[in-house]
Amino acid sequence: MTIYTLREIASDDFARWRDLFAQYCTFYETDFSEEKAETVWGWLQDPAHPEEGRLLCADDEVIGLLHFRPQPLTLIGGDVGFVDDLFIDPEARGRGLGAFVAEQLTDIARDRGWPSLQWLTADDNYRGRTLYDRFAKRTMWITYELDLD
Repeated sequence: MTIYTLREIASDDFARWRDLFAQYCTFYETDFSEEKAETVWGWLQDPAHPEEGRLLCADDEVIGLLHFRPQPLTLIGGDVGFVDDLFIDPEARGRGLGAFVAEQLTDIARDRGWPSLQWLTADDNYRGRTLYDRFAKRTMWITYELDLD
C-alpha cells in the first residue's frame, strides 16, 4: 500500500524539486531558467521569506510540489493563505492526489488561523478546475495584468 505525505522541503531535495518546477513552468508555457529556479529555491530555503514549499511524496518518491504563502487582505484586516503553485507529476495523476493536497493545505491554513485560501489557475486548466470546483467556490473577481517589460 502506497503512503502519501506532504512534507517540508529539505535542502537535498533541490534536483527533484527543480525537475518538477521546470515541468510546471512548461505546463504554463513560462520560460524556465536556472536563475529563476535558484531564486525560487532560495525563497523556499529562507525561513524569513514568506514563500513556503511542500513536496508531495508517494512513499519516499517525490511526485509533486506546492508553494504557498500568507497574503495580507485589507478587507479583512488580516492574512489569508495564497497558493502560488501546485504541480503533480503527470505520471502520478489520477490517484486523488490533488484532493489529498487540498486537504493537507486546508489543515495548514486552519493551524495558521487563515480564514480562507485563494489561488489562480488558467482558464483552460480543465483538469485542475474540476478538482478546485469540488473544494472551493469560483469567485467573481477578474484578474488583470499590466506587463511592464
